[in-house]
Amino acid sequence: MWTRQHKQRKTGRLIVPAISMLFLAYFGFHAYHGEYGIYSKYRYEAQGVELQARLDAVRAQRMAVEKRVQLLHDGTMEKDMLDEQARRALNLSQADEIVIMRSSLQPN
Repeated sequence: MWTRQHKQRKTGRLIVPAISMLFLAYFGFHAYHGEYGIYSKYRYEAQGVELQARLDAVRAQRMAVEKRVQLLHDGTMEKDMLDEQARRALNLSQADEIVIMRSSLQPN
């Protein structure tokens, strides 16, 4: 009669824990670095701060433009503003005036 004797291997006991550790490492990595992970929260907060700063700058620009437009409305039109706009549109100036050309049309 033939008998088989098997040597007990310890590697069989490590297969299930090793696979479990791989799954946990995979999901743990994506929980931290994934699109909706913990690290992305900090990126979104930094992006929010940057966008808020840009929004504040655009709002300040808009307020300056609205202020200049308000000066051009009927009844509140200032003669200096009207003169400035007319000279800019017609590209004219007096002979005794000094003209300073600026690269942008932003108000002072």
